[in-house]
Amino acid sequence: MPTPEPIHSKTDARSRRTKERLVVIGPGQADRHYWRDLWSSRELLAILAWRDFAVRYKQTALGVAWAVVRPLLTVVVLTLVFSRIAKLQSDGHSPYILMVCAGMLPWFLVSTIIGEASNGLVNNAELIGKVYFPRLIIPSASLFVSLVDFVVSSLFFVAISIWFQFWPDWRILYLPFFVIMALLTALGPALFLAALNVKYRDFRSIIPFLLQFALYISPVGFSSAVVPEQWRLLYSLNPVVGVIDGFRWCLLRGEASLYLPGFTINLCTIGLFLIGGLVFFRRSERNFADVL
Repeated sequence: MPTPEPIHSKTDARSRRTKERLVVIGPGQADRHYWRDLWSSRELLAILAWRDFAVRYKQTALGVAWAVVRPLLTVVVLTLVFSRIAKLQSDGHSPYILMVCAGMLPWFLVSTIIGEASNGLVNNAELIGKVYFPRLIIPSASLFVSLVDFVVSSLFFVAISIWFQFWPDWRILYLPFFVIMALLTALGPALFLAALNVKYRDFRSIIPFLLQFALYISPVGFSSAVVPEQWRLLYSLNPVVGVIDGFRWCLLRGEASLYLPGFTINLCTIGLFLIGGLVFFRRSERNFADVL
């Protein structure tokens, strides 16, 4: 017959769990223990991510299929404009629509994160005003929701690859690195815009325009190789360029080459945006509850 567990051991276990979840609010406490509180609130991060995903496709006829429909329509339009009308060439021997789709995947991931995260604080104003938690959780939840959309939209690329019998090679093993690079590329600007959107609500209208403008100056519908050599380094200041070229290098058998000097600039730009976004967000965070 098993020996019953002593009552005091159960009490001690509950006490330890309570202490682990205890958040002390006082002068300077939030700043000193911010990252520890962020890790302690990881369950809230999962709850917010699941809620945002469920709300996005609630009462929609197509549901999660919208994650395929939106990039599909954009790929078709960009292929017609740049391939049929502008007569631009694809990278190597890859089909043009496949090249556009390989560029649309990271762009769709980056733009979705920026669009969702920038409005996250405003959409959760009631939660921010009532409960203390690291506000960084709200824009971070958009990363996980957008990753689900990214996985679903990747099925479109798989379908086109099957249709054209054009399969990736061993370079696809590097794809997780470029996915992480895309997440970090989006997170820096998203933190800037999320903090600005709290104070200046004009950004709710400005952000969709900025994303639409960025789509056409990024090499989504065309190869970055068409940019003249003397402008390649300047063009590489756009951090999305390195992510898109990296995806195409992974998915198109290396026929889309990586411009290494520009790729180095991309990594530096991503790092500057990320550090600057975190610093700006943390400085603005203490006033979110008052402004909202």
